Amino acid sequence: MANKKRCGWVEGEFDAYTKYHDEEWGVPVHDDQVHFEFLILEGAQAGLSWSTILKKREGYRKAFAHFDALKVSRFTENKIQKLLQNDGIVKNKLKVRGAVINAKAFLEVQKEFGSFDKYVWSFVGGKPITNAWKKLSQVPATTAESDALSKDLKKRGFKFVGSTIMYAYMQACGLVNDHTIDCFRYRKMPKK
Repeated sequence: MANKKRCGWVEGEFDAYTKYHDEEWGVPVHDDQVHFEFLILEGAQAGLSWSTILKKREGYRKAFAHFDALKVSRFTENKIQKLLQNDGIVKNKLKVRGAVINAKAFLEVQKEFGSFDKYVWSFVGGKPITNAWKKLSQVPATTAESDALSKDLKKRGFKFVGSTIMYAYMQACGLVNDHTIDCFRYRKMPKK
């Protein structure tokens, strides 16, 4: 796959980063556990690079009960303090506490809508938004949809869900196809 044309942000990165781009980024997610994983990971990324988070992904899986929202919602203060000593994750107390708060809010959304998936996809009309960017510099940091999602999540008590973070989440979970048109993955993504 080394000879394939990819989005510019992948160039020069490590193998797991390339694999993430080639196999996951932009693929529509309809599994609540995966949605919860990306909420935690994108929130953890705030102020950091995605490569930093990707390198710690396995550490996050272990630390956050393989992204089981019910289990994370039950984390005690003692468990939070242990997480803050865990080198496998970003040891930021606001982000760790935010993940536990988000787990509780996530469960509430599931209760109200039947699934987080049903809720989040409603912000894009149930189908991926397919953009046609020629170059990386055209890709926005936020959109009206990420603004709306961010605002609603904040209203529901979620933390680390600003519009930029939510747009990155929407890209990762395939609500938006932001592969550039010259990337081999662009044509493979589902269209509206």
